[in-house]
Amino acid sequence: MSWDTGQHGAPGLPRGTLQKSASMYTEIQHSDSGSILTHPDCIDGNPDLIKPKKLLNPVKASKSHQELHRELLMNHKRGLSVDSKPELQRVLEHRRRNQVLRQKKEEEEAKKLQSPFEKELLKRHQRLDQLEKEREKQEDRAPEFIKVKENLRRTSTVTGEEKAA
Repeated sequence: MSWDTGQHGAPGLPRGTLQKSASMYTEIQHSDSGSILTHPDCIDGNPDLIKPKKLLNPVKASKSHQELHRELLMNHKRGLSVDSKPELQRVLEHRRRNQVLRQKKEEEEAKKLQSPFEKELLKRHQRLDQLEKEREKQEDRAPEFIKVKENLRRTSTVTGEEKAA
């Protein structure tokens, strides 16, 4: 036996051993290729076994995916690029864009056409809203016994008026 420590072989192993193991591997691979990958019971065709079925991909099974795929295939056959949108979608987007622009213009014109009286009313309304919010905050900060006392006063005046009536 010669010990070969060349570039192609593993150092310390005889060359004959490497050739034998490689040839055995190829023989096993060629002779029993089916039995390596599958269980022996599956090869026999045992009718008691339940054969596995391929699972369905829920994305590919959906209608929207199928329609999109069909449309992509049609566009590819026609030679259209994938980036181009269908004509209906382009028209709808154009209409939406125009509608948004019209609304913005109308709002700007409405602001410009407001009379000084309307502007002053709007300012007063905003000030009143701010005052109400500040009052609510102050009431929330008040101690509990003050709130209870106010409630008692209200109920006592209501019951006094009911007795007089």
